[in-house]
Amino acid sequence: MQAEKLEIRLLSSLEKVFADEDLKALEWKVGSMLLNEVYSFQVAYRWNDVRSSSAVITISSELSGWITVRKVGLAPSEFPCYGDHDDYVLRTTPGLYPDILLPLKDESAPLVPLQWRSLWITVKPGGMAKAGIYPIIITFTSPSGDELGKAEFRLEIINASLPEQSLIYTQWFHTDCLSTWYNAEVFSDRYWRIVKNYLETAVNHGISMILTPLFTPPLDTDVGSERPTVQLVDVEVCSRDHAGAAYKFGFERLRRWVDICLAVGIKYFELSHLFTQWGAKHAPKIMACKNGEYKRIFGWETDASGKEYRSFLSQFLPELINFINHHNLKDRVYFHVSDEPHMDHYESYKNAASAIYPYIEGFPVIDALSDYKFYETGLVKNPIPATDHIEPFLENKVPNLWTYYCCSQYKEVSNRFFNMPSARNRILGTQLYKYNIAGFLQWGYNFWYSLLSRYPIDPYKVTDASHSFPSGDAFLVYPGEDEKPLESLRFEVFYEGLQDMRTLKLLESHTGYEETVNLLEKGLGYPITFKKYPRDAGWLLHKREEINRMIAGFIG
Repeated sequence: MQAEKLEIRLLSSLEKVFADEDLKALEWKVGSMLLNEVYSFQVAYRWNDVRSSSAVITISSELSGWITVRKVGLAPSEFPCYGDHDDYVLRTTPGLYPDILLPLKDESAPLVPLQWRSLWITVKPGGMAKAGIYPIIITFTSPSGDELGKAEFRLEIINASLPEQSLIYTQWFHTDCLSTWYNAEVFSDRYWRIVKNYLETAVNHGISMILTPLFTPPLDTDVGSERPTVQLVDVEVCSRDHAGAAYKFGFERLRRWVDICLAVGIKYFELSHLFTQWGAKHAPKIMACKNGEYKRIFGWETDASGKEYRSFLSQFLPELINFINHHNLKDRVYFHVSDEPHMDHYESYKNAASAIYPYIEGFPVIDALSDYKFYETGLVKNPIPATDHIEPFLENKVPNLWTYYCCSQYKEVSNRFFNMPSARNRILGTQLYKYNIAGFLQWGYNFWYSLLSRYPIDPYKVTDASHSFPSGDAFLVYPGEDEKPLESLRFEVFYEGLQDMRTLKLLESHTGYEETVNLLEKGLGYPITFKKYPRDAGWLLHKREEINRMIAGFIG
């Protein structure tokens, strides 16, 4: 009779299990993966008793050494979506949303009366397991040792490997948020250790490019205020005469940053913006030693087109290029001018760009902007349009095209808000493949401040930057107690989309691009675009299984 108290259901990774509603998701008991993939599924359960309890979770499988079990924690959302949202959402009400993946303490999962909860099961053999079919048995046991229930998932490992990810992928990394949360002095040994931990998790989820704070990034900052200093380049004001100030630069901290990034697997460096966001009208905050005092020498009071800042750039950029060349980084470095300029910023952006272009010839300059005129006029050669404004860039066959999304891309297109289905998150990988997108950018790996960085927030309590961005936009990871990040299910699902993209590349090597796209779109009755695509988890799951079967057939 005791076993009847626990209901268990196996689900895919694309379901979100809410504690306060009946579980309507279809069961998912069988799946497949390639040798070097990461595979996730869920075990949903409901405790049909009047009092809370707990269950010890055990895994029985030949793969158990490569299996991690985490509980899907509930995160609060006061602002889940904008008022004019589309209909491709799970719910719109404030409340508790499944998101954070928490380690099981003492292998124990909570049993809460009459609430559905779920466990997140991750299988990561890293190419070490042989091809074959592996049962995975999950058993729930009471504290007294009685078996409460069990479930069996069957996972097939196919004898093929994903090709290396070609997409350049960046989620903006906010090291000042790390310093603030952990109370770690910037550039202390502890700070560097935390930075490395967060970089390792980023790389393990496909992030290959990192925002590098030459100077404190002028992003999401209230006009006239500033964010904590995380500037990697040392600056000294050496002298001043009728020709202006002379500067001396030190790159030791930048070298340490580069070394750590390369060691953990980062391949590319996007150098922080050299002009302020939304207009390129001012300089970023730049600190320097001047007459023995460490002080701010540029910032909101600095005219971006003024002679003083241009003189600074004319001295700094050649030294930076020397550093890049000396450390063999030329093919790894990308520059930024200013983030998200609009057409009414065209002239100020043009003036800012003219101050740096002569010194960085041959280096790509990437900026998030969505008006085609910036590219059409030749001002920007490497535009990053938003997914809901990408059509003109695709129609005109812009080479090596990137794309991005943020809080504004909440209608029709893919995104990762708490209240969106996980299939809406994962589908992006398929879209990136079809349109041969070279890079993807999103602004919030770990932004744990309020809107415009006015004050820190606790990401376990505030997930919407204080009612400013829909929950899920500003960060993908939570700060762990051990100075390491805790992932969200959204982070894991996005990585599944990247794996889909790589699997399609593998299939393409056997069938060709056109045949692969035909397979994707077979039976849909329409071409997949960034705004039009299958809106259900079942299509993604079954299509991926179909692709896996085809790959297995090619390898014999």
